[in-house]
Amino acid sequence: MAIEIFGHKSPDTDSVGSAIIWAWFLNEVKGATAEAVLLGEPSSEAAFVLDRWDIPKPRIIQRITPGQPVIIVDTNNPAELPEGIGEADVRAIIDHHRLAGGIATKGPIDVAIRPLACTATVMHDLMGPDAAKMPDWVKAIMLSCILSDTLEFRSPTTTEQDRSLAEGLARDLGLDLSAYAAELFAAKSDVSKFSDRELVRMDSKQHEVGGKRLRVSVVETTAPRTVLERKDGLMNAMESVAREEGVDQILLFVVDILEEEATLLVPNDLVRKIASSSFGAEAAGDTVVLPGVMSRKKQIIPNLKV
Repeated sequence: MAIEIFGHKSPDTDSVGSAIIWAWFLNEVKGATAEAVLLGEPSSEAAFVLDRWDIPKPRIIQRITPGQPVIIVDTNNPAELPEGIGEADVRAIIDHHRLAGGIATKGPIDVAIRPLACTATVMHDLMGPDAAKMPDWVKAIMLSCILSDTLEFRSPTTTEQDRSLAEGLARDLGLDLSAYAAELFAAKSDVSKFSDRELVRMDSKQHEVGGKRLRVSVVETTAPRTVLERKDGLMNAMESVAREEGVDQILLFVVDILEEEATLLVPNDLVRKIASSSFGAEAAGDTVVLPGVMSRKKQIIPNLKV
């Protein structure tokens, strides 16, 4: 039975790319049988990367068969994984997020969670000398993952290891790193095909703080005005999606990649209170700008208070 490799339910570039990278590594280097799969449709940027490098979109799965061997990448949070993950035969977790806990496995597993900007960089570490065997298309995915998660090194999560690896991969591929990053961000910023509800769900992670269940959604873009022009529809979608997801509140941050700031949508007094207690920001209207805030992992979730 092939090992299924997948990330979280909102497949972004690092989640999609890391599953593909590790499937290549297991199949071609380790002689195992593995398949990258997705838990939903890839983001616009991830879809661009697949098309740009002529890589078939992985199969989308809806559920996990009990006993199915799996490897989890780019998350370790049960809330971001399918129901019944505890019934799967989890073989490994490869991630770069904080340890959430709550995944019960059938036996000991390999766990690699490292303080790097993206899962693909962790995988390069794990490959060791075998990383030299990566074909260009795998290098291209790895580079895409790093540029996406670091926002071309603007994010405070960026390490020198991430930057050095990305620069080396770009040299190997003969790519102008900044020009390719601009291609990625243009794809990331094109949200015209997505409904308000899809946009709210696209890049979203669950977090509990102060007895409140929150879903923290991020839209990273070089054209924030295009997103903010839809704020009325987005706030209505936040309310309906929160009911469907069974959470107390959705927080939506529109991250301006170029200006290096985030705009938080403020639909009610709860979010207004969160903005004040978490970021010292007083929201007079239905949005508040948070200068310097770029990273959900390092700047948003760790600071959340209600």
